[in-house]
Amino acid sequence: MDLPVAVQESGLPGGPVLLLLAGQANSHVWWTGLRETFEDRFRVVTFDYRGTGGSRGPVGDWSTVLFAEDAAAVLRSVTDAPAAVYGTSMGGRVAQHLAARHPELVDRLVLACTSPGGPHALERTPEIRRRLADPATNARTLRKLFYTDAWTGESHLFGDPTMTAAEGVAHLRASNRHDAWDVLPLIQAPTLVLHGTEDLMVPSANAPLLAGRIPGAALHWTEGGRHGFFDEFAAELAPVLDTFLS
Repeated sequence: MDLPVAVQESGLPGGPVLLLLAGQANSHVWWTGLRETFEDRFRVVTFDYRGTGGSRGPVGDWSTVLFAEDAAAVLRSVTDAPAAVYGTSMGGRVAQHLAARHPELVDRLVLACTSPGGPHALERTPEIRRRLADPATNARTLRKLFYTDAWTGESHLFGDPTMTAAEGVAHLRASNRHDAWDVLPLIQAPTLVLHGTEDLMVPSANAPLLAGRIPGAALHWTEGGRHGFFDEFAAELAPVLDTFLS
């Protein structure tokens, strides 16, 4: 790597590795309150993407392919065995390239609230884009896009506040340019696609596109879930993830 990448480990020493990949413009803090649910049976590994947390340096023309190469380097540094990988949002985009380009590193793959990108994907509407770009409404918009009105918890999903404007733009560009359509059939790991039925941030129509493109992939819906469904409905998803990952 051409800049130092901060890696975090927790959980079962010597256990099988579970790599958790966060969403766009977020560090490992994204997984606060969620990584703990895996720590009794996995060696849980996260890392800070370039431009977030402890991974800082010159801002470049970053991409989900580059982030996937960083993820591959992290896995090689922590284990000699294939790992389970759970990617959410942009992390799911990174995970697609990781699993397709480095099949020897990925034992099982979970892709949540994510998209194949490119011309085959269904993008969020112009109205959602406008609201997200407006500083006056951004915070309220994120809250409504990620969680239902019934949710009352504290979220760690709304971005790394230490990022510079240039770092934020570089992350947005990397996510927007993602296109894994041609490499998705190369994924060999058993794959579980998760999505909330009411996700407008990454529209839920992308889930069957992914499941249909990845050989043998399974699809599980969370009824009523929005973009942060994996957080809000974590208790409901726990048995689904336990069954798949074990």
